[in-house]
Amino acid sequence: MWSQTLRKYILPKLKVLSRSRWLRAILLFVVVGLGLDAAFPFHPKVPYSTQILAADGTVLHAFLSKDDKWRLQTEVAEITPLLRKTLIYKEDRFFAWHPGVNPLALGRAALRNLLTGRRTSGASTITMQVVRLLQPRKRTYGSKFVEILRAIQLELHYSKTQILQMYLNLVPYGGNIEGIKAASLLYFGKPPQLLSLAEITALAIVPNRPSSLRPDRRQGSLRVARNQWLRRFEKEKLFEKNIIEDALREPLDVKRRAAPCEIPHLALRLKSEFPDEPTIRTAIRPQKQRQVEELVKNYVNRLRSKNIHNAAVLVVNNETGAAEAYVGSADFANPYDGGQVDGIRAVRSPGSTLKPLLYATAFDKGLLTQKTVLNDVPTNFGGYEPENFDQRFNGPVTVEFALANSLNVPAVKILKDVSTPVLVEQLKKAGFQTVSKQSKDLGLSLILGGCGVTLEELTRLFAAFAREGKVRPLTFGSPTELPKKSKIKGSEIVSPGAAFLITNVLTQITRPDLPTNFDNTYHLPRIAWKTGTSYGRRDAWSVGYNKRYTVGVWVGNFSGQGVPELSGAETATPLLFSIFNSLDYNSPKGWYRAPDPVAVRQVCAASGDIPVEFCTNKIVDYHLMGVSPYRRCTHRKWVFTDVAGKVSYCPYCLPAEGYVRRSFPNLAPELISYYEFKKLPYEKEPPHNDTCERVFHDGAPMIVSPNQGSEYYLRTDEPQQLLLSCQAANNVEEVFWYVNDKLFQKSGPTEAVFMSPPPGRVKISCSDDKGRNTDIWIMVKRL
Repeated sequence: MWSQTLRKYILPKLKVLSRSRWLRAILLFVVVGLGLDAAFPFHPKVPYSTQILAADGTVLHAFLSKDDKWRLQTEVAEITPLLRKTLIYKEDRFFAWHPGVNPLALGRAALRNLLTGRRTSGASTITMQVVRLLQPRKRTYGSKFVEILRAIQLELHYSKTQILQMYLNLVPYGGNIEGIKAASLLYFGKPPQLLSLAEITALAIVPNRPSSLRPDRRQGSLRVARNQWLRRFEKEKLFEKNIIEDALREPLDVKRRAAPCEIPHLALRLKSEFPDEPTIRTAIRPQKQRQVEELVKNYVNRLRSKNIHNAAVLVVNNETGAAEAYVGSADFANPYDGGQVDGIRAVRSPGSTLKPLLYATAFDKGLLTQKTVLNDVPTNFGGYEPENFDQRFNGPVTVEFALANSLNVPAVKILKDVSTPVLVEQLKKAGFQTVSKQSKDLGLSLILGGCGVTLEELTRLFAAFAREGKVRPLTFGSPTELPKKSKIKGSEIVSPGAAFLITNVLTQITRPDLPTNFDNTYHLPRIAWKTGTSYGRRDAWSVGYNKRYTVGVWVGNFSGQGVPELSGAETATPLLFSIFNSLDYNSPKGWYRAPDPVAVRQVCAASGDIPVEFCTNKIVDYHLMGVSPYRRCTHRKWVFTDVAGKVSYCPYCLPAEGYVRRSFPNLAPELISYYEFKKLPYEKEPPHNDTCERVFHDGAPMIVSPNQGSEYYLRTDEPQQLLLSCQAANNVEEVFWYVNDKLFQKSGPTEAVFMSPPPGRVKISCSDDKGRNTDIWIMVKRL
């Protein structure tokens, strides 16, 4: 009876009570553990070395960590199954199952230590070793207890893969080398994923005795220990016998190698931009980078005899916007020629390289087309008188000829029409930082190199032409994976039509900036390119593009020393061609096609305008529909003359009979002055009927010297004079100069007149023989 009562009532209650106590104890343990975890958090912060990776994951450059260690972060993808299997078997066979501590191994080690009276085994798991590597302590039982608690804590917050990754990043390999990746690169010259079983085994046993088994100093001892472990693997049947035999026969070729130090300019730049990132990924293609470096180095070596010592090259993928080759100088290790200066970011004068943006902007504003005719003649722009690079003038030229030949006077005329602030805003939009800072001080000389730019900015600008007028930031590196295709569409700086017109002009090969060297023109790549030479021949530029790449080249001296032989065409373009021939000679991307807004039409060859009855020579021209100017040609005009063609008449003095209608060139005054100065023959309009009393108002002479509103300082102790010069219509035979409304002298329209002006505010007037007049005011001061 009692036994039945015991089994039926008392024992179940005791079991429930016992179970509830265990549950409460477990719950209390969990609560206390969580409280301790919150009160004493464990957030490992490892000062990794900064490593710069190529597009294929190759380590291009590495820097010492803040504590002067070579400690390169190993990615999970770099932990191969062979590495994982070998390491776990050797260090912690039950790593996948225990909670950070292996109780059986811990008990076995404690018993062995008690029996021997000394520490023979620590029973540390991989997790516990990670804790010890992160927070080194003296080897005591108290420290072991803390390691156990921290190991459990680590397992609560990190996965097994992450813990294994930490271990591989922290294990010592002798000297200041820590982590499997640093050891693999510095001892074997290869990344961890390419290590063989013999190499993995050798590296797996070094952390246990990093001094006595240091790979570069104890190769004999390391080989013996490696082979012992390989035999143990064979005995435990961890690997097949033939694999073990191959590993045993593999020689142990270990030596301390230098850390990777490629792309030094880009590496230093990215380290300063991402100072706290252990891994920075780039789109650099190692093979292309080395090709470009070799081309630059060899090319500059050939130029040294001309006192030209440096060059910089940037290669950008147009599809991704990422830099695939970055060469800041010819030799980073050369301190005499400024090898450590990054030529890609150095601010220099651009020469004529900004002209394509100016012309494209003018196309979009409907000011001109490719066949529009401009006058390349000496011109005074308010005191600024630009000259061409060859110090010659060409007379009437088309826009495409002016751009392809990089003529200066037409470019300044276009900038005057477009306005400097508009072009400056375009450059700001394209990301030109120095131009943005200088914007208030920039004038017409801007288009001829009167500003500061970098090779990076110019390359980005021309990449916009390659991308149908869309400009976007270039990418050089990022802690995250760089996209294979750019997700940034970019902002439109010029229209696709204008970009196509610029590309069409810059693709022409009948131009003076084509190198005269046969080697460079024999294998001419199909690219659009523009050259530039700064004032004083200090900088030579050549930037080119096709559908795949945009390449920017600068050649010169970082000291700023000018060289007579330095020019964009003869110095920078040969290197540009060599790079394109090396990287993308027969591009599979094809070539550009005219977008929808671009159409063709017939124009007059003499003006580039819509043909009229005078236009006998018609040519085909591209134009932007709805944008390009629709002007009727006025290169000639009808004039009434007598039958002999000696006198011209206006409608006011036209006789009743005895006259005929003839056509004459409608020449601009500056072109007439050019023809007269050069003694070039041209068709002149007959002088007007001298008995006509009508006063003309249009076509008054244009005073080109002195300059309106200018101040002139004349010395009192030396006789000094001012030049009086004007440009008049082609039917003008005499002009009359007035100073403060008093006749000073009459002369021919192209004749130079000199005068000594009085001090103070002076009025200068010029009238032609048609009664047309122009006034200007100047200020004269005596010194």
